[in-house]
Amino acid sequence: MTTSKKGFTLLELLIVIAILAILASITFIAINPSELLKKARDSQRIADLASMRTAINYYVVNVSNPELGGQSATTGCLDDASGKTTYSHVSGVLYTGTTASSTTVQATDGTGWIHLNLSGLAGGSPLAKWPVDPNLTVYDATPPRYYAYLCNHANTTFTLYANMESTTYAKDGTGDVENKDGGSISTLYEVGTAFLGSTTSPAFYSGS
Repeated sequence: MTTSKKGFTLLELLIVIAILAILASITFIAINPSELLKKARDSQRIADLASMRTAINYYVVNVSNPELGGQSATTGCLDDASGKTTYSHVSGVLYTGTTASSTTVQATDGTGWIHLNLSGLAGGSPLAKWPVDPNLTVYDATPPRYYAYLCNHANTTFTLYANMESTTYAKDGTGDVENKDGGSISTLYEVGTAFLGSTTSPAFYSGS
C-alpha cells in the first residue's frame, strides 16, 4: 500500500508568513524599544539628580560658609541684590541669564558646571564627577535635554532641573515625576531644598 506525503501549499505558506509578520509587528509595537530607551534615560536622570542633591547637601553641611554659586560674592546665586544665574553643562544653546560651564564640565573641584569645590571637603568629594544629561545629542529638542542648577545665596537653598523624555515619566504619564514633584514647573523634574524657579524659569526652558 502506497501512502503519499502532503506538504504545505504555497498559499498556506504565505498565510503563515503573513500571520507571523503581523504578530511580530504587534510585539514590536507593544515592546516599543524607543520608549524603553527613553525610560532608561529618564531613570538615569532621576538617579543623577538624587546623587547631585545628596552631594550638594553634604557640601552645605560640611562647609562653614557655603557659597552655592561657587563664588565669594553673592552674584553666583539668586538673592535680593542680584538676578538669577542658571547653570548648565551645555554651552552654545543657553539663553539670556544663564552661565555655561568651563571646559572641565564634570570636574568637582569648583571648575565644573556646578561651581562647588567638592574635592576640597575633608572627606573628599561625594561625587566622582558632576553628571550630565544622558541624551546630549538632542540640543534642539523642545523642551531641550540637559541638566540645570539654580541657587539662592541668602537662604542657602538650591534647585536641580531635568526634563523627562519618556511618556511614562513626563507630565501626565503613568509614572509622572514632573507634575508630581511638588515643584513650580509642571513640565520639569525638580529636586532640591527649595523650588526657586517660577513657572517659566530656568530661562532656557521657557515656553516648554
